[in-house]
Amino acid sequence: MDQYSPARRSEIMSSIRSRDTRPEILVRQILHRLGYRFRLHRKDLPGRPDIVLPGRRVAILVHGCFWHGCRNCDRGTRIPKTNTDFWLAKIAENQRRDRRVRRLLREAGWRVIVVWACETANEERLANRLAAALAVPTKNGQSSTSSPAVEE
Repeated sequence: MDQYSPARRSEIMSSIRSRDTRPEILVRQILHRLGYRFRLHRKDLPGRPDIVLPGRRVAILVHGCFWHGCRNCDRGTRIPKTNTDFWLAKIAENQRRDRRVRRLLREAGWRVIVVWACETANEERLANRLAAALAVPTKNGQSSTSSPAVEE
């Protein structure tokens, strides 16, 4: 049984953001400090990636641990006690969509970096990871189109 009334639960759920979340803003701040410039939510790309570095052909997806089923922290493995079937199906569908979006981006020649919300807890480690992933050069000096350390 939910501890909130249906009206209150609806109010809570409607206040959850899909854009400009704290983890997304933190990733943008780190990228900016590292000297990178980027575009947000490009509508012409599959899945409207949260952050796009067009010159490097890099798309960054910032995933909330609960909504996308993170396996790195307990937030992504916790399932609500009420309406369990709905939440299991919802998270599974989000994961299917995430896989499809990553595949479509890679097929279009984009490198994909997935950042989980739990990774933003350690800002220094995340900054080092992003810097290393974005500094991958190729023979012609441009960014690589695939890097096993970057994609999921």
